[in-house]
Amino acid sequence: MASEQNTLAVFRALASARRLAILDWLRDPTEHFPPQSDGDLVRDGVCGLLIAEKLGVSQPTASEHLKILVQAGLLRGKRIRQWTFYRRDETALTQLKQGLRDL
Repeated sequence: MASEQNTLAVFRALASARRLAILDWLRDPTEHFPPQSDGDLVRDGVCGLLIAEKLGVSQPTASEHLKILVQAGLLRGKRIRQWTFYRRDETALTQLKQGLRDL
């Protein structure tokens, strides 16, 4: 049952063009985002505020997209001071790709 719920969460996460864009940008964060004062873009992830700005949406809207990606296991969040930084979970994405190939 948990696996079925996770599968639904993944498909829900991938059903949004904005969430797909976030995953794409985070594949190479130094190409898509400016340097941050806190946290390394690659090691720590990208600040949610920068992601909201790039999406052109409010911070709460971006937070909802990011929450869905985290719940699906595709992103990891890391708190640094009062901010949350996001990076891709490459292991989970590799497993997802393999699972889709096996269908």
